[in-house]
Amino acid sequence: MLKFLSDEALQNPDYIIVQPSPIQGLGIFTQKVCQPDEIIMVITGEVLDSEECLRRENEENNVYIFYLDEHRYLDTSQSGKIRYINHHCEPNCYVIERDSDSLYLVAARQIAAGEEITIDYGFEEIYALCQAHNPLCAAHRNACPVLQARKDTSLNSEMRSE
Repeated sequence: MLKFLSDEALQNPDYIIVQPSPIQGLGIFTQKVCQPDEIIMVITGEVLDSEECLRRENEENNVYIFYLDEHRYLDTSQSGKIRYINHHCEPNCYVIERDSDSLYLVAARQIAAGEEITIDYGFEEIYALCQAHNPLCAAHRNACPVLQARKDTSLNSEMRSE
């Protein structure tokens, strides 16, 4: 059962901090124990239509966009801490709909104080780039056709140079 705090407390919770991540760049970390199904924070941002979403992804390389529905997306690039959430193949959180314009970040399991908060970004390209060194990520990297093609090209180049 989901555990609710006031929306005000969830907008920018004090117990969530941004710091260097062993996964990549900066990440968000909890300073308290989070219980399974606990709502950690509200995810808000600018609601975009499909056309504007594609433009921002392509022209601005905006990677802070969450899917709301087939025609609407949530740009969190200006939304505080959430833009620093990193991908993990075995995430400790998931995202659910809060209302038509926002989402909840929810603990999938107990999360220890000091632990990085992660989600599965949910698109295949991320598995090729995944740096969250665990066996599941390695399996995705090995199955990735892009990486396999790079390995094959590299191997063919090495064989030709011999």
